[in-house]
Amino acid sequence: MLNKKDIPWKEKIVSTDEVLNKIHPGMNIFIGTGAAEPRTLVNCLMNAKGYGLQDLTLIQLISFGDAISHKALQSKRYRLKTCFSGWVSADAISAGHVDLIPARFSSIPLLIKNKQVPIDVAFIQITPPNSAGYCSLGVGVDVARMAMENADLVVGEINNNVPLTLGDTFVHFDEFHMVIESIDPPVYFPRFPVDPVFDEIAANIASIIDDESCMAFSFGPIFDALPKHLAEKKDLGLHTPFFTDAVMDLVKSGAVSNRKKGPFKGKTLTAYALGSEELMQFLDKNPLVEFQSIDKVFSPQEIGQNRKFVFILPSRRVDLSGRVVLHDTKDNVSAGPGQLVDFFNGAEISRGGYTVIALPSRNRSGKANIEISAQNSQDLLNLPESVDIVVTEQGIAQLKGRTLRERAQALIEIAHPEDRPALVEGAKELNLLYKDQIFLADSSHFYPAQISTRKTFKNGLSVRFRAIKPSDEDQMRRLFYRFSDKAIYYRYFSPIKTMPHEKMQAYVNVDYQNALSIVGLVGDPGQQTIIAEARFVKHEDNPFADIAFVVDEAYQGYGIATCLFQMLAGLAKERGFKKMTADVLSSNEPMLSVFKKGGFPVKEKMEDGIYALEIDIDKPKD
Repeated sequence: MLNKKDIPWKEKIVSTDEVLNKIHPGMNIFIGTGAAEPRTLVNCLMNAKGYGLQDLTLIQLISFGDAISHKALQSKRYRLKTCFSGWVSADAISAGHVDLIPARFSSIPLLIKNKQVPIDVAFIQITPPNSAGYCSLGVGVDVARMAMENADLVVGEINNNVPLTLGDTFVHFDEFHMVIESIDPPVYFPRFPVDPVFDEIAANIASIIDDESCMAFSFGPIFDALPKHLAEKKDLGLHTPFFTDAVMDLVKSGAVSNRKKGPFKGKTLTAYALGSEELMQFLDKNPLVEFQSIDKVFSPQEIGQNRKFVFILPSRRVDLSGRVVLHDTKDNVSAGPGQLVDFFNGAEISRGGYTVIALPSRNRSGKANIEISAQNSQDLLNLPESVDIVVTEQGIAQLKGRTLRERAQALIEIAHPEDRPALVEGAKELNLLYKDQIFLADSSHFYPAQISTRKTFKNGLSVRFRAIKPSDEDQMRRLFYRFSDKAIYYRYFSPIKTMPHEKMQAYVNVDYQNALSIVGLVGDPGQQTIIAEARFVKHEDNPFADIAFVVDEAYQGYGIATCLFQMLAGLAKERGFKKMTADVLSSNEPMLSVFKKGGFPVKEKMEDGIYALEIDIDKPKD
């Protein structure tokens, strides 16, 4: 406890009773968020009897502390106004005990300043003042400063266990009319248990995050699983509403430098900290973490100045058009609509930025999370045009710039394999897919996600390789039409002029066992382009595999063809093939060179201007 004899500001330290005597019916009382919740003041307010405490409005932007209970809100003494529909307030909103203010978080300070959200009293948690009389707002800058400026009564709760954080966090002790000492520790938040399915989702997300990307973190098992999968990334940045234990893990891994950020270069920008006691100690006087108010952290313009900004949104369900059903419980703090719009817009403004929707393919009850339509769902986020990528443990669906048909196909491919047949049939009935759309049910179980990899070629060209998908049909058609007549003849041995849907959809549907195709893609994760394709197909009359590949002429000479050949050779060998065959026109010297330098013995036979090659992949070349 503070000794009043040793401090010059002792006259401001009062009892909670003295504070409650200043509270009158009809007042609006601002309360800090989460770990910044002044628990001693709020607990006394909730449990107080007498004092004429009736018809009070509590204003808390995000209610996931533990002091304001659903039970207390059932009385007629208090109502809660919040801008966030999750956590404690979710059930209370449904029951009519909480008033939700639909608002973009970046605009809330202006609502307070303009008295559209009036505040009479501000309860603010602070650190003890330093020798100059300044206190830190600690782990929740929120809109505390604006609330203090507009309140007639400002009450500080000094908590010795609150970290002294840096940034726009300092307020002078003279700005408080009354001060109490906390008798409660800050509220701590345990880590979420990470089931294997969330670990797989996190691994898929990490595979599409480039070095030098800037990220926003929230709360939940996907975020707790992410740091270990991002640990090898370089120069990541963080512009995040919440600083959690998972963010601490990522920073400690060395993946975060913040050197490539826009605003607040070199520092992690945040508004709130939620987590363990270890996290609070990590944040204390940490010069690499910058706490700012929500008008900066949630500002789309500020977010958008960060290059390659990635907004990850865990969700409950997604339909085949890309509409998202949000979480409505404490399993996901990021489900507040005010936060979503700001960060969606920020990702859209960011050069190379994109939004990722993340969810398991099935829920805990075994019900499909990817559905044909979510039209009548509650908590529906109907912004399909803003959804760039959807990730499940089954894979990654790129949606940006795709038609409704292409979106449906891509989302079916990352649904649970057992759910895909019904989704295909339902999509056909709604004309979301072609009536003649090929669907190889068995291939749903054999997609080789493990072969996905990224390689860097000369001049820094980065190419991502993965197995082909049915949703690649349009991209493969566009690749075909970029070829010259010569390239087409080299690949198909005939002057093919068109590649209609009927032909191409048969080409992109493979069983991944007897036929396997790999595509190479370039571009930002949110919008990649296929520039190469290679495949092998089992011979009908012998245990050999026939190989063929093609590379966009603009990307030839980088070594992509050699890489594809070596990848396919390894995959064919894993599937029990001993030899591969290829037919190459004698004038196609670059392709002949690829095979001869590929690292395996090659036998060749010339007939009618075509080399018939036999490649022994069972043993390397001497």
